[in-house]
Formats: sequence, C-alpha cells, structure tokens
Amino acid sequence: MYAIFEIGGKQYRVSEGDVIKIEKINDEKTVSFDNVLMVSDGDNISYGSPYIESAKVTADILGTEKAKKVLVFKQKTRKNYRNLRGHRQQYTSVKINKISA
Repeated sequence: MYAIFEIGGKQYRVSEGDVIKIEKINDEKTVSFDNVLMVSDGDNISYGSPYIESAKVTADILGTEKAKKVLVFKQKTRKNYRNLRGHRQQYTSVKINKISA
C-alpha cells in the first residue's frame, strides 16, 4: 500500500515504514497529513480531485536537521566584484506509520 501526499508545495510517494525528509515543521511527536492525492493498495487505486477527503497519512517526527551547505558564488568579470554566500536548508525527518483511506 502506498500513498501520494502534498506538503510544502512538494509531493511525496510513501509506504508504511518509510523515512522521508520534508521541509521543517513544528517539533511535535506525531503529525498527520490530510492533503492526500492518491492511495493505492495493490488492486484498488483512489484518486482525489484534488484531495481525497477521507484519506490521512500519519507519521512520527524523528528530528530536525540541516542539509549540506550550498555555496552561491557571484562574480562580475573585470569589475572586482565577488560574492560568496552559503545556505543550509533545514528539514525534518519523519517515519510513516499508517496510511488510512
């Protein structure tokens, strides 16, 4: 059984027991996602328009971390302009517990 849900403008395909990284959310113990786009249990596939109202994905929050640093370097030729910035995106790791349709 798997489901496709949407959070933070991104879509994730998950099964029970999967660990995924999503954008940072509040530090709670469990979280449920209501924006479920599709649920499949092997034979039956349910689509929403755009969401399935009765479907829900519940997950446990494992922790909040930072991704690797991304360096942004800007330079203008022959103008003595150089700019170096770094960015580390924060994300939350969640473990999918239950998919209810």
